[in-house]
Amino acid sequence: MAETYDVIIIGGGPGGYPAAIRGAQLGLKVACIERRRRLGGTCLNIGCIPSKALLESSERFHAASSEFAVHGVEFDGLRVNLPRLLAHKDDVVAGLGNGIDFLFKKHGVTRLQGSGRIAAPGRVEVTDDAGHTQELSGRWIIIATGSDSTPLRGVEVDEDRIVSSTGALSFPEVPAHLVVIGAGYVGLELGSVWRRLGARVTVVEYLDRITPGMDVEAATVLHKALKSQGFEFRLSQKVVGAAVNGDGVELLIEPANGGAQDRIHADRVLVSIGRRPFTEGLNLEQLGVERDAKGFIKVDDHWRTNVEGIYAIGDVIGGAMLAHKASEEGVALIEQLAGLPGHVNYGTIPAVIYTAPEVGSVGQTEEQLKAAGIPYKVGRFPFSASARARAKAQTYGLAKVLAHAETDRILGVHIVGPEAGSLIHEAVVAMEFSGSADDGARSCHAHPTLPEALKEAAMAVNGWALHI
Repeated sequence: MAETYDVIIIGGGPGGYPAAIRGAQLGLKVACIERRRRLGGTCLNIGCIPSKALLESSERFHAASSEFAVHGVEFDGLRVNLPRLLAHKDDVVAGLGNGIDFLFKKHGVTRLQGSGRIAAPGRVEVTDDAGHTQELSGRWIIIATGSDSTPLRGVEVDEDRIVSSTGALSFPEVPAHLVVIGAGYVGLELGSVWRRLGARVTVVEYLDRITPGMDVEAATVLHKALKSQGFEFRLSQKVVGAAVNGDGVELLIEPANGGAQDRIHADRVLVSIGRRPFTEGLNLEQLGVERDAKGFIKVDDHWRTNVEGIYAIGDVIGGAMLAHKASEEGVALIEQLAGLPGHVNYGTIPAVIYTAPEVGSVGQTEEQLKAAGIPYKVGRFPFSASARARAKAQTYGLAKVLAHAETDRILGVHIVGPEAGSLIHEAVVAMEFSGSADDGARSCHAHPTLPEALKEAAMAVNGWALHI
């Protein structure tokens, strides 16, 4: 007979595993199906976590080689031990994966390794690597299968010379020349890793700007910073072909609007043009689960699909394809199923680019406010005027606050600078409680600290910043 559960979750990534734990906390009997040996999904195994470990290690090397001298720290013989650097990344991933296993055991979540197929509403088949199948039954089924890399026509990924983000986590040596196709978050982060370690990095982007969707002013500040670090940008260009030639790759590019073609030779190529929903093997067509033109599963405001008892969260439903967005959805959905008022405020989901300088954003951009006809005020404060930033010798960038011109309510915050990924969360909390720019301006901040830059930007919204 099929084992019976309250909730069956297909996918053990940042959407699925927190949902499983929260469900168990609330007294539900939960099973979580994950095809990988290690829980954590793309984020832990081949995404957020390993890339951040590499970014941290490479940034420390870069700081030691180019920034320590200003602090009076000098030494000779600095070098990169790439195998040890990569081993640290693997250790971080393994440790966190073991932590999720521990949490499942602690809370009594049933973990099943294999691929899940929804045979019918309330019924899931799990097939392991050996081909053995077992059947589960459950009141609710949650699809949390995430996404995978979007392919690029004419460029075949072999995870050797031409790689997805997965291959770019483990190059056997620092490439002499790395070409990154796509100027989004992932491409710029992984490009930063290998640039700091000594690679020449060229970014080819179809659009005329980097980081599409980001506030244009913030994107411009980041663009200038990366150029100063040695990034080469080929904007408004598209890649129309790629051929592996011995120990390198020949790329054929042309202007996005048409024109003369050009060739670029690279040692390695990273294809990073976005992600697409992963729904393979779920049996959605036969079940009649509706999807949009791009393959994302359609859900209502409570993450319900059009098929009774089947829900979906995370990357597989689109929106901001961020690990923490998926986690919030998973927890909120489980709480709703348990009879609690689970909720996600999509207007306060932060986004971070872990380059140096970092970028942190939440809420609307200036361009979105203009397009919507919303009256707004802007306050800016440069890190060059921050005492703590000067002490750190990290003075590039700014904090920018957008507030409603009539109510003063904070509508968006964009930070480019040191520790922006941490600083942005002060703005998240303020916006979650409908805070105003004046609330931020009149909240006492310790001196000297980096968050003072955000306070001064909030003061600048109404024209009374003290240090610019």
